[in-house]
Amino acid sequence: MKNISKIILGTVFAGMALSSCTSDLTDLNIDPKHPTVLPSANLMAKGQQQQFYYTYTGSVNYNNFKFFTQMWAETTYTDETNYDIVTRNQPRNNFNVMYNGVLNNYEQAKKNLVAEGGDANKMATLEIAEISAWETIVDTYGDVPYTQALQASTGQFAPAYDDAKSIYTDLFKRINAVIPTITAGTGYSEDLVYGGDMMKWKKLANSIKLRLALNLDDTDHATAKAAGEAAYASGLMTSDADSYALAFPGGLFSNPLFDDLIASGRKDFVPSELVVNMMNAKMDPRRPMYFTTVGGAYVGGVFGDGNPYPNYSHYQETTWLQPTAPATLLSYTEVLFMLTEAAARGYSVGGTADTWYKMAVTNSMNEYGVAAGDTSAYLLAHPYDAANWKKSIGEEAYIALHNRGFAEWNFSRRLDYPVFVNPTNSRLDGVPVRMPYSDQEYVLNKGNVTAAASKIGGDKATTKLFWDKF
Repeated sequence: MKNISKIILGTVFAGMALSSCTSDLTDLNIDPKHPTVLPSANLMAKGQQQQFYYTYTGSVNYNNFKFFTQMWAETTYTDETNYDIVTRNQPRNNFNVMYNGVLNNYEQAKKNLVAEGGDANKMATLEIAEISAWETIVDTYGDVPYTQALQASTGQFAPAYDDAKSIYTDLFKRINAVIPTITAGTGYSEDLVYGGDMMKWKKLANSIKLRLALNLDDTDHATAKAAGEAAYASGLMTSDADSYALAFPGGLFSNPLFDDLIASGRKDFVPSELVVNMMNAKMDPRRPMYFTTVGGAYVGGVFGDGNPYPNYSHYQETTWLQPTAPATLLSYTEVLFMLTEAAARGYSVGGTADTWYKMAVTNSMNEYGVAAGDTSAYLLAHPYDAANWKKSIGEEAYIALHNRGFAEWNFSRRLDYPVFVNPTNSRLDGVPVRMPYSDQEYVLNKGNVTAAASKIGGDKATTKLFWDKF
């Protein structure tokens, strides 16, 4: 694992090693403690830290993935579980972090890498990381600024919103273009996720391509099937070691769930009854690794209600809440469930849906140290159901990908399982399927965001994305 603290803090101190003597008076205008050009490696690492932290966090200030998927219930404040996403300006905060933070760091790193002399593997790393960020953005909002985005240096302060499907088309194109540029050897040694292992970056690119393909399938099956099969043929993740996961070093750079649930000292969240009851009904052997018990039972909180903290199960600290625990944005287990779904949709991906389903469930059990005999018994009791494959895959993926909110949100929107019930006191007329646009866009980019809102059918959390057909 790379030293995140040193690499990211190096962003502040990069360029300080200047000569103590001045060759002419112009040197006096140089501030050695605040360099004007940062190494691309530092920008890349900072982009990674921001992307993982703010996508994985359960903070109600930055994203609502864990609430959109009804994963967490609240104990005291119930705004988020009743889908109030206005009071804390979550759309604005998420939009700004992703554009001004994550994407801006990756894009600037590309420019600085060119000035540094360029390197194909390093450029491929930045491109794939940026594609991953774009995937998250477009599947959070729908139509977003894309072709004209990140061009403030050229005077473009009001970018047009691109059609979400056209963004998908371009992301496929970018993935297809970047993979052949990867060569033997390493990329950035400062890479916080893969340590410069370019074969893992290639597998990530193909795994993102498969996820995009599955999202697209209900809208354009032929294109999706071709893309998904090509991703499989080119090489997907093949083990947990390939997962797109950032292991935090602790201290200043701790896992966000540790910050949310331990370091904060607050007792604001408990697992929801949706996931707990589902696992109870299945006698799921992962429960002891996921949750604590109350009076010998696993008890989830009511989503949308206030749930007194002592009365409900809590998250197991050793599993989820260590400061050095990894944050995972795309896992091998998710890839196996995606292959299950791909096979169910008729893709040629080297196995049947039943085969991939067994591998997916088994790998999830292995992630949490479940004994092989218990895994076998679980699969015998809860086999793949080809006649109701969306429910079979959707519910098992929901359990296996717990606390990976964005991944769960994709499965639940594609497959419509598990079934989410709008809380009694919800601020919305349905369960959210997208994040509304930032309120600041209506001030700074009013014409373009208004046009985008009209095009997609209204800037509401209940307005479906183009690929969410059912």
